[in-house]
Amino acid sequence: MMIRYASYFIAALLPLLLFRWFAPASIGEIDFWLLWLLAMVLVALPVIYAEIALAYRSVEGPLAGMQKLTREADVSPIWRSFGWLAALVSIVIAALVISGASTGILSALTELNSVPDVPSFAVAAGLMVIAVLLSLLGVTPLPIGLGLMVIGLLLGFANGVPSAGFAMTDVSLTEWARAVALALVSVGAGTGLYWFGQNLVSKQTVTAVEANSQQVKNRAATREYRATKLVLPIWILQLLIGVVALFTSGMSLPPIGQLLYWGGVLFVASYLLHYSTQQLTHKFGLLISLIITFAVALLLVVAIPTAWLVSILVIISSIAVLLLSVFAGWQMKISHLRKSLNFSNEAVYNLWRVAIRLVVPLALLLALIGWVMQWLS
Repeated sequence: MMIRYASYFIAALLPLLLFRWFAPASIGEIDFWLLWLLAMVLVALPVIYAEIALAYRSVEGPLAGMQKLTREADVSPIWRSFGWLAALVSIVIAALVISGASTGILSALTELNSVPDVPSFAVAAGLMVIAVLLSLLGVTPLPIGLGLMVIGLLLGFANGVPSAGFAMTDVSLTEWARAVALALVSVGAGTGLYWFGQNLVSKQTVTAVEANSQQVKNRAATREYRATKLVLPIWILQLLIGVVALFTSGMSLPPIGQLLYWGGVLFVASYLLHYSTQQLTHKFGLLISLIITFAVALLLVVAIPTAWLVSILVIISSIAVLLLSVFAGWQMKISHLRKSLNFSNEAVYNLWRVAIRLVVPLALLLALIGWVMQWLS
């Protein structure tokens, strides 16, 4: 049962996890909100549709699925790099949030006069070890993490929500870059997490088929698959939680609230590491994949400053989404995607195809230019 709702837990958790790294200094910037909403519609929504369609077509996880799909489409193996980048993006996100957790926990312990005499990177390394061990539990840590984070935020609400003086500011490419990055990370675009979640559900269905083959096959034959039934609930949930996350991104939490919130973050990070391990298992086996995931994550959290992790996440996730959009829009056979999406209206399919082929790549390129301008300045 938990597997069936893993995608919805992720949809609710990612904005709470990552908004604080990409939200503007003032939550009252109306133009930023509008740009974020535009990016959610033009970039995030088509990409989620693409992930679900490829998951349905491949009936495999992202890494194994891309191998199958590239062979089917008879295209270059270079497109398989999306699977590797997706696993790396999830590790970078885990390292980023655990780095934030180490700082937040030390801050809370300082307020409680209980701070240990250890450097921040040592705390981060210890938290990473715990997260890797928790990753062995699979999907189970997700609801625990969500519960702890929500309780921590509720304790913050008791202290009051920061006031927002709403105003329009100058629109620029750098602001568009932040809005696109926020849209991508809040929906997990470039991670393959929804692809993976759909694959988990498919495997569960296969197990049910093996247990009661003919009965389940008959039911499956009468059940009509539509990607929209999966995508829209996820996207709407992300939109709603995203609004809440924007308001809470600048909220100060009491020490106990911080400990609960960052403890929840640790549980969620463990699922991201579980996901990356499962993807690498396709190539290296479980034990070696677990060691690789741990080594890369530990290196990132100990050796790379948090600000750099944000930049690395932006670059890798943008490249991953660009690969996914070009592959789905230009390399896959039209008939395969049309069947996988199964839109009720041909016009809707044509709109999606224009978005994934042209709008998403153009929006990503403009966003990358905006980030370069910001870094150079």
